[in-house]
Amino acid sequence: MRIVGISTAHDSSVVVYCDGKIDFFLKEERITKRKRDKNPFAAMVETAKFLGDEKVDAVVISSPHNTDVDSYLFSIVDASIKIFKTNNIYKLFNSHHLCHASLAFYNSGFDNAVVIIMDRNGSNHPSSDALLFESETVFTAEYPSFFREIKKNYWLSQRSQNTDSFLLELMTKEKAKHKYEVSYNSLYGITKVYETATTLIGEGILENGKTMGLAAYGNKNDNFPNLFLENGSPNDSLFSYTMNNKDKTLSAIYKDYVYKSVKFVDPNNYQFYADYAYQVQKQTQEQASKLIEYAIEKTGIKNVCISGGYGLNVVANGYYISKFPDVNFFFEPLADDTGNSIGAAMIVYRELSKDRKIRPLTHTFFNGHEPDIDLLLHDDKEIGYNKIETKEVAQMLAKNAKIGVFHGKSEAGPRALGNRSILFYPNLIDSKEIVNKIKKREWYRPFAACVLEEDASKYFDMMNISSSPYMTISFSCLEKTKKLFPGIVHVDESCRVQTVNEQNFHLYNLLKELKKVTGHGLLLNTSFNLAGSPLVETLKDAIDVMLKSDLEYIYIPKNKTMLFKK
Repeated sequence: MRIVGISTAHDSSVVVYCDGKIDFFLKEERITKRKRDKNPFAAMVETAKFLGDEKVDAVVISSPHNTDVDSYLFSIVDASIKIFKTNNIYKLFNSHHLCHASLAFYNSGFDNAVVIIMDRNGSNHPSSDALLFESETVFTAEYPSFFREIKKNYWLSQRSQNTDSFLLELMTKEKAKHKYEVSYNSLYGITKVYETATTLIGEGILENGKTMGLAAYGNKNDNFPNLFLENGSPNDSLFSYTMNNKDKTLSAIYKDYVYKSVKFVDPNNYQFYADYAYQVQKQTQEQASKLIEYAIEKTGIKNVCISGGYGLNVVANGYYISKFPDVNFFFEPLADDTGNSIGAAMIVYRELSKDRKIRPLTHTFFNGHEPDIDLLLHDDKEIGYNKIETKEVAQMLAKNAKIGVFHGKSEAGPRALGNRSILFYPNLIDSKEIVNKIKKREWYRPFAACVLEEDASKYFDMMNISSSPYMTISFSCLEKTKKLFPGIVHVDESCRVQTVNEQNFHLYNLLKELKKVTGHGLLLNTSFNLAGSPLVETLKDAIDVMLKSDLEYIYIPKNKTMLFKK
C-alpha cells in the first residue's frame, strides 16, 4: 500500500509511505530555501518525479485547520488529485495533534503509550466557529491505530458573554460524547506562555529555542508571579497580544513588559530578558510535568511519548527524566510540524492495513535524494579538493580545523546529526566564538555535542539513559567536561547531547579516530547552515556556506574527499 502524506502548516513536507516504510520524504524549505516554508507545492512536484508511474493508493493531507479557516487547502486538494492521479484523498483537517501523536507513537517502539502533545497552535475545533484551538492533548495509543483522547486543553481566540454560553453548550456535548477531560478557560496555552518571553526579545513565534538558550542566563526569583493558576490554566490577567514585527503575526507577551520589548538582546541589556525567560522555562516545564503526572496516574502506563513544538525543548525534556526516573520517555525528533506528513500517512496506513508490526525509528537521514557528487564541477578558482582518510580528518579536527560534513541524505528534522553538520573540537576557551563566526548566531545560544555512546557517561550525567541519538535532551556536564571542553558547556553547565554508535557509522568512525588522537571521542556539533537559513541540502548549498563564512573545509565521507577554499 502506497500512501502520499502532505503537511501544510509551517515546516511543510511530503512523504511517500509504502507498506510501513518511508520511501521518500522532502521538506519544502530544502528546495525553496525559505526557512519553515508552509506551501508544499515544490515538494509535491518533486515527489511526483520520484514516483514516476508508480500507483498511489491514497493521499493524506494534514492541516491544523479546515477550509473554513484556511481556504488555501482547496488548492492543495486540487493539486494532489492532479499530481498524484488519485481521487482517494483523506483530509485530516482539524487533526493536528493526532498527526503529531501518530508519528511519535509509531516511531517510539512502544507497544502502548500515553502521548502528550504540546504546541502553540493546533487544530481549530470544527464546530467552534474558530473560537477554540488545541494547545495540549493527552492520548492513549495502541496498535494498530487506537488513539483515545483522555485530556484536551484548548485556547480561546476571543472571549465574551455570547461566546461563553455558546462554548459551554458545545463543550458539555463534547464531554458527553468523548468522555474526556476538557479545558477551554484561557486565551493562551503552555507554548503561548513560553512565547511571551520570545516576543519580548524581538523574535518570531517559532523561535522559542532561542529563548531556551537565553533562559540559562537568568536568575532565580521565588517572588515572581505564578504564570499559571491553581487549576493549571495560564493566568490570563498577566498576558496580552501584540503585533510581532518579526513575522507580522499576533503574539503573546507579558502585559506589564510590553514597553520593554526589544529587537534583540546583547551582552549589555540581556539580564532582564534572561530573568523573565528563566521564569517562563521553569514554570512551563513544571506545568508540562503535571500533564505527564496526570497521564501516568490516569492510565497506569509508564511509556510516555512527547511531541508538538514544545517537545523540542531539550531542557524541559531533561527535567521530565529527572522528575520521573521510572518512566520510559520517547521524545519525537521531528516534533515540530515537519513530521506531520509522516504521522498522517502512518495512521491512515495502520487503519487501512491493520498492520500491528512495531517499527521504531532508527535514524532521521531520509530527507530528499541521495546526492550525486561530481567533484570535477567544483574544482575551480575558488574550490579545490583532495583525497583524505578518516584518521587524517580526525587529526585536522584535533588541531581545531573548522569542518562541515556532507554525507548522504540530509536530516529530516531540525537537528543536525552528522550528515549536514559543522564539527569542531571544543577544547579552546573561545570555541563558541570561533564557531559563531561561521554560524552568525546569537551570542547567548549554546552548542551541542556529539560523543561516542559508550563514553557519554564519562562527560555527562546521563541520568541512567544509555543513548540519546537524536539530540532531544539536555544533560548536566561533569566537572572534567567543564575543564576539557568549554565550547559545549552552556552557562548553566548543561549540554544538548547526541550519543553516537555504529549505526551512524561515518560519524562513529570519525569519533573513534579522534579518540585515538586526543583521548576523547567528542566534538561540538552544530547544523550546517547560516543563521536564518535551512539546513544545506545540496553540495552547492554547502559550498556556498563555506565561501560566505569562516568555514574552512567540507568533508565528504562517501568519497573520502576534503574540499577547501583556495
